[in-house]
Amino acid sequence: MTPKEKRNERLAARLMKSLNRRNMEAFYCPTAADAVKKVSELIEDGNSVAWGGSMTIRDLGIPAMLKSRGTLELLDREQVDAPEDVRAIYLRSFSADVYLTSANAISEDGVIVNIDGNGNRVAAITWGPKKVIFVVGMNKVVQTVEAALTRARSVASPINAQRFDIDTPCQKDGACHNCNSPQSICSYVHFLRNSRHQGRHVVVLVGEDLGY
Repeated sequence: MTPKEKRNERLAARLMKSLNRRNMEAFYCPTAADAVKKVSELIEDGNSVAWGGSMTIRDLGIPAMLKSRGTLELLDREQVDAPEDVRAIYLRSFSADVYLTSANAISEDGVIVNIDGNGNRVAAITWGPKKVIFVVGMNKVVQTVEAALTRARSVASPINAQRFDIDTPCQKDGACHNCNSPQSICSYVHFLRNSRHQGRHVVVLVGEDLGY
């Protein structure tokens, strides 16, 4: 085991205790392959499943894994083109059995921070789907809630602005300007402090660098 692997394993053990105290279930998977297997285990046959615009979920190949099972109802917004059809998928996602997402950052004491442009992802995290599963690379773990917000604003958001090619100051120079641009990717800032309902929020920590 490398020094980084040892550190990730030990930090994950501490973080899982913090998440448990916040009424969230947590698992640690050393590798991406382990994480995909764990996510599959957490989803029952017959479940309806939706997911947000997470690069972690896509890079891990989770949508392909879900499709290969052939026993799930998948709410995949990438299978539709018209804006009204995309909106319909967003709305149906609130009644899904499982919603998959990642995090922009997570503090060592278990607060999960996400930032959205449209708000559909953070809305689903807050209310609606019966279960929300976060898949989070250990590269997104930071010391404090303040550091988590800084990471979301200064690292994840400018990269996502490049990904979506939106007209914001951070898209032009890569730095957060705390802007009020009409296309701001930081319109909705979400802190998940506690899970109100036992078993609703599940965090799968992964000992690899994933997503932004």
